[in-house]
Parts: sequence; structure tokens; C-alpha cells
Amino acid sequence: MKSTILVLFWCCVGLVRSDEHTHTYEENEEVVLWMNTVGPYHNRQETYAYFSLPFCIGSKQTISHYHETLGEALQGVELEFSGLDIEFKAEIAATPYCEIELSDERQKAFVYAVKNHYWYQMYIDDLPIWGIVGETDENGGSMNHYIWTHKKFDIGYNGNQIVDVNLTSENKVRLDLNAKIPFTYEVNWRKSPIKYEDRFDKYLDPNFFQHRIHWFSIFNSFMMVIFLVGLVSMILMRTLRKDYARYSKDEEMDDMERDLGDEYGWKQVHGDVFRPASQPMIFSALIGTGYQVVTVALCVIIFAILGELYTERGSLLSTAIFVYAATSPINGYCGGSLYARMGGKVWIRQMLLSAFLLPALVCGTAFLINFIAIYYHASRAIPFGTMVAVTCICLFVILPLTLVGTVLGRNLAGQPDYPCRINAVPRPIPEKKWFMEPAVIICLGGILPFGSIFIEMYFIFTSFWAYKIYYVYGFMLLVFVILMIVTVCVTIVCTYFLLNAEDYRWQWTSFLAAASTSGYVYLYSFYYFFFKTKMYGLFQTTFYFGYMALFSLTLGLLCGTVGYIGTSLFVRKIYSTVKID
Repeated sequence: MKSTILVLFWCCVGLVRSDEHTHTYEENEEVVLWMNTVGPYHNRQETYAYFSLPFCIGSKQTISHYHETLGEALQGVELEFSGLDIEFKAEIAATPYCEIELSDERQKAFVYAVKNHYWYQMYIDDLPIWGIVGETDENGGSMNHYIWTHKKFDIGYNGNQIVDVNLTSENKVRLDLNAKIPFTYEVNWRKSPIKYEDRFDKYLDPNFFQHRIHWFSIFNSFMMVIFLVGLVSMILMRTLRKDYARYSKDEEMDDMERDLGDEYGWKQVHGDVFRPASQPMIFSALIGTGYQVVTVALCVIIFAILGELYTERGSLLSTAIFVYAATSPINGYCGGSLYARMGGKVWIRQMLLSAFLLPALVCGTAFLINFIAIYYHASRAIPFGTMVAVTCICLFVILPLTLVGTVLGRNLAGQPDYPCRINAVPRPIPEKKWFMEPAVIICLGGILPFGSIFIEMYFIFTSFWAYKIYYVYGFMLLVFVILMIVTVCVTIVCTYFLLNAEDYRWQWTSFLAAASTSGYVYLYSFYYFFFKTKMYGLFQTTFYFGYMALFSLTLGLLCGTVGYIGTSLFVRKIYSTVKID
């Protein structure tokens, strides 16, 4: 698919000679400098087109940029040709390329940008370059504002490939009304020992991501896994063994012994434990979507480890969208089969709910934020064509594949095969201690899973909301596996206590107890926003909390489904072993 997009791109811009897609150049071949976005340093996601500020453009003929990937368009990449004439290995001395006169409007725009620490981003051969618009200087009690007017590019090459780009901003000029400001640039080429495949290493921060705290958090989570696995093993091997021994003596007990309390525990709800969950349509849609999210998360992490997706603009998001669409049959199969086993009849409605549950949440949140981005004229505003493309993916890819999965699931795995019969009349749920209530179990169930990942959440948040490139996907895979194990162990323990209290409402309880991890992650995002960032403004605040809510909901689906899967196997195992009259 990506190769097809690249072919279309070449058809559209066939007049461009520079080969920034193969990343190889002949001597004196054109090298394109793309201007991307500009925005306040502390609000990383609040970005605007570079020429929304009254910068002037070089004299070279303009080249239009076409979005190569869906992820690039969704992430607000706004590449515009700089107009600067740069050729491979061709030295250029300080050369003026344009001049502007500071009218009142232009001066106010630049002063506002300097006051708010605006920075801009450019690309040469897909290598990002950052620069600051200007700076302030207090002189004699008055604040003066300056703009950098000279761009000095030091470009390193290895053979016929560009491996390093550095920008030095020089020659600051005070922003005085009606002043004429010339802009100049300079290009210096130097041979570099850096290998092409290592050229992104300079953008990574191993001192941050591979800090001893990161390693310690992994070790701490691993110890938690050992503890929880031991706890669950104890329940399975010792407590359940005692339960089995006690239940095997039921026939020898007289009525007095039963009245004194020996007849109690999880066996008493064997006729109701496999009763369908309330709201089976919604529940099966959530579980089906959760299966798909687990698959997507695992696949994307593995692809990121193998393919170094961080080196290409928008590639991680494009990969996630492609994998999500391709794995839609998993959603239909798992959700449809579960709905059928629960006796659901309105399967088409369930299939539609499964197919559009997560896309509707994502698109609804994105489009709401998009209106604010349009109001601010931000580059994050999603183009109409991209909206149409996403809608087409939902209607013509996700929906049909979910339908195929649902039909297969209903026919291949839709027959109930429970180890116990379900009573015709539901058993009354006895009163129990307050801490055994499902609501309390749900609230407490997410604490340990959150504790196993919250350090990793800090690194992920920093890479997305600050200026770090996340590349330690091996860490992420390890944390992902740890989270799955901890979630399963915690929900099994919670479900065992719930069933022992003769409460058979374990399906929703196991799902929500695991999913409550996302609630703690969202609460942590508030802490991160107020104490770890300097974000401000309606747009950035809405963007942050809107997408953090989406992230938390998706994590909740993932954890909830894993918790339900593990608990379902546990429940089926213990009730298939005990002797039921």
C-alpha cells in the first residue's frame, strides 16, 4: 500500500529532481528544504503553518508537497517549500534570499511569536531541524524583541547520502516598526563518518530512556509479577484443593452442619455462574473490540521494534490504522461468538456496535478537537480529504471484515459449552461485607496493574507531549507483557473472592476491575499536565485531555478484555473440576 502511495506521489511531483525517497543524490542535485510548522515551545501540539508568520519565501520555484501517508496528514504535517536553492555538496556563502518590511501587523505577529518562545521545524532529506524564531532582551528597563535572520546549515554526507544536518541561527535584528529585515542563508558541506542507518541516533536520548530508574521500574514490576503469580498459584493449588476436599464431604454433612456455615462458597453458585452477563450486546462488543486492541498493540510494538518506525513521519500512526483495519475479523469473531453463546439474537446490531465502537469514539473526539484547531487555524486541523479517507476505511474495510468475522464466530464458536447447567431461576445474591461488593472490587482492581506501568507512562507521556523520540519499544513490549500478567492475576483473585461471597456477577466485575487501570492512568495524566508540563491555552488543554481520555479508554478496553479472558478460563477450570450433583 505504501509503495502505491509513493508511486502516486511521484506522478504528482515528477518535476522534482531530488531523490529524497531513496535518499541518494548525485553531485549538484537539488536538495529540498521543507518548512513544516511553527508554534509555542511549551505547547508542542499547538502548531501552525510556517508561513502563517510573515516570513518571506525564497525565489526558487515552489514545489507542492503531498501527504504521503494518512498518519502524516493526521499529525498535522504541513510541509511547504522554502524557496531556498540547495544542491548536494555545493557550498553556498552567506546569501540573501528575501527581505520584508515590518508593517504594524507583521511586527505584532513577530513580537507575539518571540514573547511566546515560538520555534519552527524544517526537514532536509526527512531529517528534522529545529530553530527558534527570536529572543527577548531587557535593556534599560524596556523589553526589546529580536528575530534571527541568518540560517546556517551544516550538512554532513557519507558517500551519496545525507547523514547529518545542523542549523545555527545567527544575526539577530531588533523588531522595529517599518524596519527592513533581510533574510540570509548559508550552506556548508562536510564529510561525515556517520553511517546512514545510524543518522537518527543523534535525535535519541539514551540518558533519559535508559536511565537506571527505567531499569529499576522494570525490575520492580517483574518482582510484582512473581508475587502475584505466586499468590494465584497458592489460591489454585491450596485454597481450591481445600474447597474441593470440603465439597467432596457434602453428602456426609447433616443439616445442622450446613446451618452452622459449612455449606458456603463458590460452588453454591454453579447454577448461575455461567448465566449471560447483563447487557450482553454491549459487553460482547467491548470484549470483541478489546481482543482487536490487544492484537493491534502487540503487532505495532513488534513492528516498531523490527522496523524503527520512529524514523519516518507518521509511520507509527499509519501502521496502527492499517493493522487495526486488517484485524477487524478478530473483533467480529470474538465479539460475535461471545454474543451467540450468551443467547443474543440481534447479531447485526451487535456487529455494527463492535465495528464502530472504537472508531466512533476516536473520530468523535478527533473531530471535536478539529473544530477548535480550525478556529485557531492550527496545522493540527484535519483536512476534509483525510476525514473522507478515514470514513471510507471504516465503511469499506472495517465493517465488511467485522461482518465476516462475526459470521464465522457465530457458526464456529457460537454454541455454549459450559461445564455446568444454568438454573432457570436466578439465585438470590446474599448480603456480604462492603469490601466484597463489585463496585469496591472494581475500584481496587486497577491499582496493582497501574503500579506496574506508571513509570513507563511517564516516558510515553514525555515522548508524546514533550520533545523526546520514543524508541525503546523493547521496554514497552516487556511492560506490555508484565501488564497482561498482573492484570490476569489481579482479576482472578478478585473474582475468586467475589464467587466465594456467592456473587455470580463476575463477567462485568472482572472486565471493569481490570479496566479501572485506565482510570488511574487518566488521573495520572492530570498530575503530569499540571506538574510536568508548562502547557496553556484552550486548544492545547482540550487536545491534551481529549486525547488522553481516548488513550485511557483504549487502555481500559485492552486491560478489561485481558482480565475477562483470564478470569473466564479460571472460572471454567474450577467449575469443570468440581463434582456437581
